[in-house]
Amino acid sequence: MDLNQIKTLLNEQLDLSEVIVKSDGSHFHITAVGACFDGLSRVKQQQLVYKPLLANISDGSMHAVSIKTYTPAAWEKDKKLQLLS
Repeated sequence: MDLNQIKTLLNEQLDLSEVIVKSDGSHFHITAVGACFDGLSRVKQQQLVYKPLLANISDGSMHAVSIKTYTPAAWEKDKKLQLLS
């Protein structure tokens, strides 16, 4: 599964304002930003992202997945903090 397919799948399944997908081989790093995460625990947020990817994880096309999730407000705050460091 390529990076654009993952982005498309997540955007189709979730109400996301931004998705960043990086990979090093079969290990994928996903940053997902969306209002759909508002009010959810970190675990529930990650479960939302895992759900559309489960078939690909199960068939081995995605070996390892690291997920960071943000609400739009938290994403803006995190980006500002990264600029300061």
